[in-house]
Amino acid sequence: MKQLLGNLMLSASMILAVLPGVVSAQTPAEGDDKSRRSRAQQLMGATAPKLAELTDDVLYGDMWERPQLSKRDRSLATVAALIAMNRPDQLRSHLAMARQNGVTEDELIETITHLAFYVGWPNAVSAVAVAKDVFGRE
Repeated sequence: MKQLLGNLMLSASMILAVLPGVVSAQTPAEGDDKSRRSRAQQLMGATAPKLAELTDDVLYGDMWERPQLSKRDRSLATVAALIAMNRPDQLRSHLAMARQNGVTEDELIETITHLAFYVGWPNAVSAVAVAKDVFGRE
């Protein structure tokens, strides 16, 4: 588990922005609609094409598809890592992805609360601000 979390933290730190809804890493043919490009390709493909390719093929195409953990569990581990590293920009997208993967808002808020004692109060407070925005709470 320690090695898995280390790998997840490394993967999370590799990407510039979190990329929910990533589709195939294949670059569309000339004239194809930009909306068919993956989120990674849209955000960083022109500047860092290899990073976009690795994000699509390795991170989302391989790691997120491995059967040893459900996408729900991967989402919880990723959210925890992003809170621990105080990465609010990436956390925003991964909170939304966690909801799509079956994690409830209450479970995510409880995760933040629990982590406050392990990763620091400021990190948890920052995560609450992001969650509030993502969940549309007052």
